[in-house]
This record gives sequence, structure tokens and C-alpha cells, in this order.
Amino acid sequence: MTTTPITGHSIMTRRRLLGATLAAGAALPLAAVTGPSAWATPRRPTNSGAAPAPERLTLPAPTGPYPVGQVPLHLVDRSRPDAIAGPGHFRELMATVWYPAARQHLHRYPVAPWIPSGALKPFLADVGFSALADLAPSTSAHVGAPVRRTEGRLPVLVYSHGAHSHQGDHTTMVQELASHGYAVVTVAHQYDTYTEFPDGRIGVPSHDPTAPTFPGDFARDLRFVLDCVERLAAGNNPDVDRRPLPDGLLGALDPRRMGAFGWSKGGTATACATLADHRIRAGLSLDGPMQMNPPLTGTLDRPFMMMTAVFTRAQDPAAARFWSNLRGWRLNVQAQGAVHSSYGDEEALFPQVAKVFDWNAGQLQNWIGTLDPTQGVRIQQAYPLAFFDEHLRHRHERLLTGPSPAFPAVTFLP
Repeated sequence: MTTTPITGHSIMTRRRLLGATLAAGAALPLAAVTGPSAWATPRRPTNSGAAPAPERLTLPAPTGPYPVGQVPLHLVDRSRPDAIAGPGHFRELMATVWYPAARQHLHRYPVAPWIPSGALKPFLADVGFSALADLAPSTSAHVGAPVRRTEGRLPVLVYSHGAHSHQGDHTTMVQELASHGYAVVTVAHQYDTYTEFPDGRIGVPSHDPTAPTFPGDFARDLRFVLDCVERLAAGNNPDVDRRPLPDGLLGALDPRRMGAFGWSKGGTATACATLADHRIRAGLSLDGPMQMNPPLTGTLDRPFMMMTAVFTRAQDPAAARFWSNLRGWRLNVQAQGAVHSSYGDEEALFPQVAKVFDWNAGQLQNWIGTLDPTQGVRIQQAYPLAFFDEHLRHRHERLLTGPSPAFPAVTFLP
């Protein structure tokens, strides 16, 4: 796999790797996998004995006891002027709050798309899969559904996507956490993502070398979102358009139990934000390179977990250096056969895409590695949940104490 350091603007992106069919990263450039004739036109279901191509791609349903709700937020950080947008403009973000929803009248609330339609087309065009636009999956979340009433407040997690990615990149993981009682806020990092604003503007990754797209910029976004979580917890709506929020959301979040996680560059940003902000009680990096300029420095005394695939401590000195400065609870696991994108939606989507484009088993493995996709999905549902349950809910999780026969691919790295 060809990678580049995540410093400056030489970053691992989907454009550089043609990196994901419908989500993040891939193992090899597309040309190394198959020629254009093999993927330019989707194969429709047939009556042959072969497994038919899907009519629509699907994501795994969450396994938790609660249905999931979702609401978008339009946020502006007025402490950070936006030089690209011009005078009088400030850092602008879209974010989405995922939460356990009330069951009553759930059918009245529409199911959220994986990516907003306006952002989906440029995303697929940039990664070379425009033909899949009509097959894009939906989520399990219902937009605007009331928040499930509980005796206590909801622990909160903030999520940071990878370079040139989108905030729906890890929907499998996000809605799994929400179905188990977490509020999860996913962030669209402006100028390094595909997103859609309420007024119809479409945000795409910028080529401007001055764009705020470094891991440190992502980390500042996360810290600003924590501020917005505190406003929600205090009963105030941070949405700049003052759009109505779901019933029960104001005052439902617990600012004393907040964690963060992210993939790739978002994993590095998570480490950066966790070092800088004590409001983050626990941090999780999904194959983050930990490479940034200036380098990550300082010791961390709060829990941190690394789920690695490509950016292992043995091969990435920055990851090894960050690990050596962890003074609190720490854990590093690796799924054997995983590639950079294995801890995200790709594990569920790529096997379906392989049927659409009639790939053979070897071609599919070039994209998602040799980790069994079914186990890969279960890993990304189980391990982040166990980590945050252990450190934000103080529930002892045996899954984190050592290898499990339920997950034979997962290795605990010393």
C-alpha cells in the first residue's frame, strides 16, 4: 500500500489512492486491481446461480437495544476567521448528532441518507464510482425523532473523519454506539470533506494550500464541537440557523462524560485534541498515523486506545512515539489481515460492490485485505463500544483484557 505522511498537504486521501468505493481508503490504486471495463458499468441481478448484485447497498443494522435518531447542526466558530471565504466569514462546519431515539411514532421520521444527496455525487465522481450513485445506502437513523427519555444524561462522543472523506464514513460504528445509549457528534471538516449546507451549498475538498486541513485544524474543530455540546447540555441551541431540535435533545447530553474517536487523519486529530483538552475523558484512534507538524508532544494520563492496521508502531515512528508518552490506561489492538480502511463501512460495502462490478475474490481482497468482512464488521461494532463503556460508563469489559475466541483475528500488541 502506498502511503504518504500526514504532514503539510501531502496527505493520504482518496484521490491519491482512489481510495474507497463508497467510504474511506483502499489497499491499492484502482488500476492495479482491474481495468475500467470491469467497473464502469454496474452488473444488474441475474437469474444465474451466482449471487445477484444488490439492488441497493446496505449497512449493518445496529445491535443495541434502542432505535437511532439523528439531527444535523450548522455551526460557525466565530473565534476562527476564514480567510478563504473572505472578510467577515468564520470557520463553518456541518455536524450531525446521533442519539438513542424514542420508539413511539418512529415511522413518522424519515430515514437519513448515508451522505446528503448533493454531496454524494461529487464524492463518487472524485473516487471514480459515479455509476453507484443510485445504489448508495441509507442509515438506520430517523431524522428528527425524539430523544429517548432516560433517568440520566447521555455520554457524548465526537468523531473526526479522514482526509478528503465525509462524516458518514463510519456510520456502522456511529449508529452502533448510538443504539447503545451514546450521543455521537460527527463533524464535517470544511475544505477537506464532502458536505451539504442548509442553503444548498456543496462543500468539497479544497486545493488551496492555505486551507485549514491539517490534523491540528481538525483537532480545533473537535474542541469547538465540545463547546457546542456544552451549549446543548445547558439547554441552548448552537445551530446558527436556529432550526428546531428533536424533542428532548436540549439538556440530554452529559458534558462530564465526553470522548473522541477518528479514522486516519481524524485519528491523529483525536490524539491531538485529547492531549490538549481535558474534557475528552477517553480517546480512540482508528489507524491514525500520528504524523503532524508540529509533532504530537506531551504526555497523556487519560485512557487512549489504538486500533491499528497499516500505521503500526513497528512501522510508524510517530505512532510509536505517541504510544510511549501514554501514561494512563492504554491499549493497542490490530486485526490480522486488516488494511487502512478495515475499521469502517468498507467492510460491509465492498463485498456488495464486488457483486455489482463482478469482481473475483482476489480483486475484492485487493480492496479490503484478507480480514473476513463479517468479523471485520463485528470488530468495529464491539471494540469501540467496549472501550467507551469501560472508561465513560465504568463498566468492566472483559473484551479489553486479552484475546477473545469470538474475535480470533484481533491481536493485542504489547
